[in-house]
Amino acid sequence: MVMSMINIQQITKKYATIVALDAVTLEVRQQEFFGLLGPNGAGKTTLMNLLVGYLNPNSGTITIDGDKVTQDSLEIRKKIGFVPQSLALYDELTAQENLEVFGQMFDIPRKLLKKRIEDQLHAVELYDRRKDKVKTFSGGMKRRLNIIASLLHDPKVLLCDEPTVGVDPQSRNAIFEFLTSLNKQGKTIIYTTHYMEEAERLCSRIGIIDHGKIIALGSTDTLLEQLAYEETITIHKNPMTVKNQKGFEKFGELLEEDDYFELKPTDRFLLSKFFADLEKQGIQYSWVELHRPTLEALFLQLTGRRLRD
Repeated sequence: MVMSMINIQQITKKYATIVALDAVTLEVRQQEFFGLLGPNGAGKTTLMNLLVGYLNPNSGTITIDGDKVTQDSLEIRKKIGFVPQSLALYDELTAQENLEVFGQMFDIPRKLLKKRIEDQLHAVELYDRRKDKVKTFSGGMKRRLNIIASLLHDPKVLLCDEPTVGVDPQSRNAIFEFLTSLNKQGKTIIYTTHYMEEAERLCSRIGIIDHGKIIALGSTDTLLEQLAYEETITIHKNPMTVKNQKGFEKFGELLEEDDYFELKPTDRFLLSKFFADLEKQGIQYSWVELHRPTLEALFLQLTGRRLRD
């Protein structure tokens, strides 16, 4: 049986008249990679600040590994690594000096801290730049350093608040691979993002948050089952496919564009029959593209607006 690592019960947080979180209840399991997906201003960062104990809620409770989280519970922070949205680094110090400063905050023995710093710098491919000042680093390098600074005390839980903001695709992939490896090693991770492709790629389970409420929760596949159409199919136009237009219509709603047809199947179980029919008609699979539904489409269906509106 998988045990709960984080338990959030009926959390409400207000700023004056603004309700940032509205009776949020959520459980994150041990060793889970959990994604919190929502637009800017949805309440993601507020929830992260409550989890780490920077803020107290107006009502409700949070426990991590069985211990209650409050602003005064300093011991609980030893179990948490927090990667904030804003970089928390000293530009005039070297990468190694930054990590030494953060490690000393947790009273890590000098010999153990030295080994952990070396191991983590190797893990994110920054060891060769350890003696360079952080101000000379690219945005992606700073993000990677920011992440390992939160891991020196070997926390059970890692909270990542949009850790890829402003980084190039190569650095983003390096961060994804590093976080995935951490999760496989046993770290429980909560990852906030407003990029649905990040949530789909990284997270085993996702909570969609909007206006301070969790509006959907589950695995990617479970969430996407809520959509009216399971898949859409693009059929590129050529003499063979145009000739078979009537044949496509028996499998669902067919929309015609300038260069292609778009088929919305009425039933996912018709897909196997659709592809069998293609083969029978001599239509090549290379002329057809199957598109899975996206979390962006689900968010649009649930809220009536796009994720980044």
